[in-house]
Amino acid sequence: MPAAPQEPHDRGRVEVRRSARRSRTVSAYREGDRTVVLIPARMSPAEEQRWVAQMLEKLAAQEKRRVPGDEALMARARELSDAYLDGRALPVHVRWVTNQNSRWGSCTPSEGTIRLSHRLQGMPDYVLDYVLLHELAHLLVPDHGPAFWALLEAYPRTERARGYLEGVVSAARLPHIPGARHGAAQGAEPAGSCG
Repeated sequence: MPAAPQEPHDRGRVEVRRSARRSRTVSAYREGDRTVVLIPARMSPAEEQRWVAQMLEKLAAQEKRRVPGDEALMARARELSDAYLDGRALPVHVRWVTNQNSRWGSCTPSEGTIRLSHRLQGMPDYVLDYVLLHELAHLLVPDHGPAFWALLEAYPRTERARGYLEGVVSAARLPHIPGARHGAAQGAEPAGSCG
C-alpha cells in the first residue's frame, strides 16, 4: 500500500489502506507515529493523493483545536490554583515538553516552572486538569506525603483521572496485534472522517 508524500504538517508517516467494502467514505486516524487513511479500493492515485492531503489537514486542525498552547496552559493553571488551592500556587511558566516519556508532568518549585508531557495532548480535559493540579500542588509541597495528597482531595476527579492514566500505561504494555487497528477493538471512532 503506497504511502502518500509527506506534508510539512504531517506527524510521522502515512499509511493508506484500501478496502473493497468501503464504497464512498474516507477516514483517517493517528496510530502511534503514523497516520492511517482508509479509502475505497476503486479510488485513483490522484484521488488518493487529494484525499490524503485533505485528511491530514483535517486531523491537524482537529488536534490544534484540542491542544491548548502554553499561554492557555498558564491560564488554566491559574484557574485551577484559584479553584482548588486558594490561589496559593503561582507558576511562573507552564509549558508542553517532548522529552518526558516516563512521567506525565514535572515541576521545579524553586523556579516556579511546570512542564507537561506532550503525551497528555488529546486526553480528556479532566485528566489534563488533574496533572496540572498535581504539579501546582508540588509548588506548595515538593514531596508526595500526606500534606501533598490532602491538597488534591478538593479536586473531584482525582481518582478517575489517576485511573485513566493507569489505563493508558497498562494499554501501552499490551502486545501489538499486527493488522489490527488501534481503537477498533475498543470501539473507538476514527479521529476524522469524510464521505
